[in-house]
Amino acid sequence: MQMLTGEVVSTRFHPRVDAQLVVKLKLNGRAVSARSTDLSMAGLCLQGEFPELAEQVTLAIPLPDGKHVITQASVKWREAGKVALEFDQLDWEDMFALARFLHPRLP
Repeated sequence: MQMLTGEVVSTRFHPRVDAQLVVKLKLNGRAVSARSTDLSMAGLCLQGEFPELAEQVTLAIPLPDGKHVITQASVKWREAGKVALEFDQLDWEDMFALARFLHPRLP
């Protein structure tokens, strides 16, 4: 965060892009579908309420080129109808796949 003229301004290292993707979550041993609202190299935001969602979750993100990014993520925040997840660690192949998806959509 930065302080400018007395206002707190949040800066984001990884910009988010709109991404209406159907993501699979592993919850209590079963696969659950959820729709993302946005995506970045660091994480994503999901629409919906997920009370059974633990602080750590395994998720699969299908990208349009047929690639699936499968990774662990941590819950960063929850608010009415949304859950933000931060990727724990991505391998090189997954990072490149995400970058190829995100780059043309960046402002």
